[in-house]
Amino acid sequence: MTGYARLWRVDPERWRAAGSAWAGLTGRVDRWVADLDAGAGRLRGGWSGGAAGAAGARLTGLRGDLAALSPALIEADQVLAEFAGRLRAAKARLVAAVESAAGAGVLVDRHGRVTADPAVPRPAHRAGPAVVQVSTGIHAALDLAGAADREAAARLAELTAAAGSGWAGVPPPWRPPADAPPAVVRAWWAGLTPAQRRWLVRHEPATVGGRDGVPAAARDQANRLLLGVRRAELRAERGRLLTRFPRGPAELAGLRRVERALAGLGALDDRLASRETPRAYLLGLRTGGEGRAIVALGNPDRADHVLTYVPGMTSGLADATGELGRADRVRARCADLAPGAETAAVLWIDYDAPDFLHEAFRSGQATAAGPTLHAFQEGLRATHDGPPARQTVLGHSYGSVVVGVAARDHGLAADAVVFVGSPGVGVDRAADLRVPPGQVWSSTAPDDAIRLARPPEDLLRRAALDVPPFGPVAGLVDRPDGGLWFGHDPSHPGFGGRTFPSDRSGHTGYWDDGNPALDGMARIVLGRT
Repeated sequence: MTGYARLWRVDPERWRAAGSAWAGLTGRVDRWVADLDAGAGRLRGGWSGGAAGAAGARLTGLRGDLAALSPALIEADQVLAEFAGRLRAAKARLVAAVESAAGAGVLVDRHGRVTADPAVPRPAHRAGPAVVQVSTGIHAALDLAGAADREAAARLAELTAAAGSGWAGVPPPWRPPADAPPAVVRAWWAGLTPAQRRWLVRHEPATVGGRDGVPAAARDQANRLLLGVRRAELRAERGRLLTRFPRGPAELAGLRRVERALAGLGALDDRLASRETPRAYLLGLRTGGEGRAIVALGNPDRADHVLTYVPGMTSGLADATGELGRADRVRARCADLAPGAETAAVLWIDYDAPDFLHEAFRSGQATAAGPTLHAFQEGLRATHDGPPARQTVLGHSYGSVVVGVAARDHGLAADAVVFVGSPGVGVDRAADLRVPPGQVWSSTAPDDAIRLARPPEDLLRRAALDVPPFGPVAGLVDRPDGGLWFGHDPSHPGFGGRTFPSDRSGHTGYWDDGNPALDGMARIVLGRT
């Protein structure tokens, strides 16, 4: 893969498609396991004795071998998808280097050799630096492709060796306590053998899938295995609710919740199974209540830039893919601005978001989410490969309260925080968020109704004045001190942060194509402020 001509010809999407084909076999494996279970059940019902016992043991072994295939198929998809992503970045760097050659007055031949263009008159001492610059860019692209090729080959060879040994493995002798910091979890995971890690993914997916400090690849494998289990649990719950007569308000509400969760799981499963670029990583999944999900587009452990997006009110499993689309728009804009870099975007819905307006008036749910968001960001730092990524945390609406309170009370492993459509972030000064100076950003659209979320005492004072209805609205919008429901407006000059523009897009249009806010968010993620 290190040849200049070969990198020009390579099609990363073919590798991505190959990975998806391997992952697509998991459905077939699940059907085989189900068929084997059904057949074994029928045999047990009418067969006994020594031969029956031996057959049952053999069937149990076959079932175990089949079940072990699913995490291996998911891992193959991960390896090939990440290989495709790095090839894509290498090709982008190669294109940029060759395109710069024309402007620099140098020539690149079909072997990648760079020479000064004799048709461009200039002193010899000025041609050398241009040749070196273009050559350096080409070699950087080839080095990235070569490193990606060697790494993918090594990972696939390890996976093949594991398959050859029959997926033999033993459980690890120790597991960190549930409250262990992500750095401790990461050190523990690094000390396990590959066989022990695969054993945990296969036999204890719930333990692996939700642990901050476990690498994203292992969490994704575990949570994909759990998704089918959670769907079966929801379907069983729906069946129980449907058999209850009469159905009261509680049963009807339960049915609505289960149906919404099943619909959300279905949409999420479709995205996980698709061949879209970049590959999705399922880093967390819960189906209780409104449901929770953590989904990354691209592997955050390998990306140069990582965005964590925290949505606001009513967020849950049912609309996870819609919110994921917003994160993806920022990621895609980053790819447009920096095609040679790798950016991962994470949707983080791992908190109980307010469902109703009266809940959103309180900061209790944001306060409860603080330790969880803190631990997740610490986990991203702990599991990242190579030099640290630039980490950005973005909060929208009530999600900005979650981000602000987490930063204030616990600190965030973030190089920048961004607030859009914010009702306040729990502090009155940017310095209280404890992020690097100049890296607190905010945008509020001119027609965003969140600007009316004034402090409680202000609203009470207005109500007591009994002025005409349009008077209070104008007064609230023009309040000079920047006070909002949850503290100082982060878009106000007195807050001490930095702002970026948005057009008149209301409360949810910050991600619309053509809105300067989208470009602003992407530039902050890339560090191009």
